[in-house]
Amino acid sequence: MKIGEIARRTGLKIETVRFYEAEGLVPAPIRSGGNYRLYDRSHLDRLSFIKRSRDLGFTLNQVRALLRLADDPRGSCAEADQIAAVHIAEIDRKLADLSALRGEIARWGGTCTASTVADCRVIDALSQ
Repeated sequence: MKIGEIARRTGLKIETVRFYEAEGLVPAPIRSGGNYRLYDRSHLDRLSFIKRSRDLGFTLNQVRALLRLADDPRGSCAEADQIAAVHIAEIDRKLADLSALRGEIARWGGTCTASTVADCRVIDALSQ
């Protein structure tokens, strides 16, 4: 399949498919006589893996490591578990930050008794 088809089937942009290829995350596909990239099922599977990993928030370096592990089915799962644990810790940190942020914004909103923006607590808090 050509790049447009694989992009459509994976939900990626054409530029993103090219980027992943340039980064070495996806092997270069064969070229047609007209110099079009021709992708096969293995490319589709790999790009789907990358997209799912990225959708879950894994960094490119983490995706690269996970792909390396996936390429060796006899390898130990311990490294994949470690990558996942690091990612979960990062998610937990972000959730804590978001919770604190939500609490602060909630304190501003809904309590403003001013009738004009000049006296609004939300605008005042954001201006500091």
